Amino acid sequence: MKRRIRTRARAHLRRIPLRLRLRRTRGRLLRRVLIAFVLLIASLCTAAVVAYRLTDIPEPHPETVTQSTVFVDDKGSYLGRRGPVDRQEVPLSQVPRYVQDAVIAAENRSFRTDDGVSPRAIARAVLASLTGGERQGGSTITQQYVKNALLSPEQSLSRKAREALIAIKLDRTRSKDDILAGYLNTVYFGRGSAGIQAASRNYFGVDTRNLTVSQGAALASIVNIPSYYEKAGSDPTVTATLRARWTWVLDAMAASGTITAKQRADATFPAFRFYPPGTTEGQRQYMIDVAAQEAADRLGITEDQLARGGYTVHTTFDLALQDATTEAVKNLKAGKKSKDAKATTLHTAVVAIKPGDGAVRLLYGGSDYARQPFNDAVRGAVEAGTALDPFNKVRLTAPLTDLQKTPAPTPLKLASAYATVAANGVYAAPYTITKITRDGRQVYTAHPDTRRLLDERDVFMVSAQMSKTSEAIPSPLTAQKTLQTSFTAGAGGGTTRRTLWSTTLDPQLTLTVALFADRPGEKKNTTAPAQLPNDPPPAESAEETAAQIWGLATAGAG
Repeated sequence: MKRRIRTRARAHLRRIPLRLRLRRTRGRLLRRVLIAFVLLIASLCTAAVVAYRLTDIPEPHPETVTQSTVFVDDKGSYLGRRGPVDRQEVPLSQVPRYVQDAVIAAENRSFRTDDGVSPRAIARAVLASLTGGERQGGSTITQQYVKNALLSPEQSLSRKAREALIAIKLDRTRSKDDILAGYLNTVYFGRGSAGIQAASRNYFGVDTRNLTVSQGAALASIVNIPSYYEKAGSDPTVTATLRARWTWVLDAMAASGTITAKQRADATFPAFRFYPPGTTEGQRQYMIDVAAQEAADRLGITEDQLARGGYTVHTTFDLALQDATTEAVKNLKAGKKSKDAKATTLHTAVVAIKPGDGAVRLLYGGSDYARQPFNDAVRGAVEAGTALDPFNKVRLTAPLTDLQKTPAPTPLKLASAYATVAANGVYAAPYTITKITRDGRQVYTAHPDTRRLLDERDVFMVSAQMSKTSEAIPSPLTAQKTLQTSFTAGAGGGTTRRTLWSTTLDPQLTLTVALFADRPGEKKNTTAPAQLPNDPPPAESAEETAAQIWGLATAGAG
């Protein structure tokens, strides 16, 4: 009976039009859909809350916190660095506000007010992933910091979701200044520069705190495509493209009021350091080698620890003089080629020391560090010949006693011996580091190590012996009643000259130039002394080179 009733009911319903049936059940269907939607939203919100609470902010990758050690000359000019990554952290207080605002204008104009994420950018990225479209950018500064420093570069929906969760949590648990500082210290700027401090030096040769409005806007513009813009200043097309983006950034800053109308009007496109570096960049590695070893010794750490420590090493070197010397030595006449000229290598080593102090102002150790990392100035054993004869009639004490025991001193040791004469008998141990800083704190300060090794009589006797072979020439410092003395000597004579030493000194500076030649030895990977070229005479070449460098070194004296 019941089966018949159900069958009749179904037949009755089939006779009712579908439109009428839907109208009668619409309310019930809507309630069911609404309940399902609310449950879905509640589930998603619950899942998001649970995911947020379970998400931890990871520690930065080791490579993003590793710092390099930077070397600067006596005036603070950038020499180079040591370390696996070219990066040095700087506090946000050392980044001018207009540089901060330039980066915000270029990368994320809502940074100061957003929640750390850009819903629109996330939606674009999700859509692109689902449709197989082109990868999308447009992340906030917070998201970029999370992606660059805290997560892997993997491109997937799960990683993008985790990036957004970490960015939100980071924005809620840390200040905007902390996030911006982390971003500026890790973002890549091209030219091997990780972080804004390395970028400031590699693009403009200045510290971050000294960036101008124009330079700051240029660096902010570079972040967009750093590998392309790194040739700015040397590639006209790249430079023109960067100039257009630089203009866009400055206009945005002016429109938002972060710079004044006058600052915008006064802004001119900045000049960039040439890239790739020139030949003198590689030559500087001789100086950095010596300074790095000394710095590590002074701090009691290894050179590897120094390279990764984020130190700034202030050296005694005069970079302008070093680069000028590199150019002067390039022009040194090699003379006519002999039959074995191809096998003979001409070497030049140049050392300049401040008498009575020991600061090494100049250290030219070779023509090309890439081909010859061996430093002739501090390690090269150069045949002395008659270069030490002026000391023969005086009694020397340590450390100068070593000079009389060796037939082949290094140019650095010979220069320090004559610097003792220039300082009226006061010996000063050579040094290349004035101070070392880290995180704004000074961790080492140099103190010259001096002692009297020659009395006035000894100084007079050495000077007299020098004058027998070289005439005393009035110095440019005649107003101070001082004498500049030049002394030339060497090993071999005439057409068999093997080495040539030319030393010039006065109370302010001692300069030694050494010329020598070698050829491949009988055994593999060995060398043997060779004669210097005779046309022009090597003594003439050495003295001319020494005179030229002396003129450069003392140009500002008096």
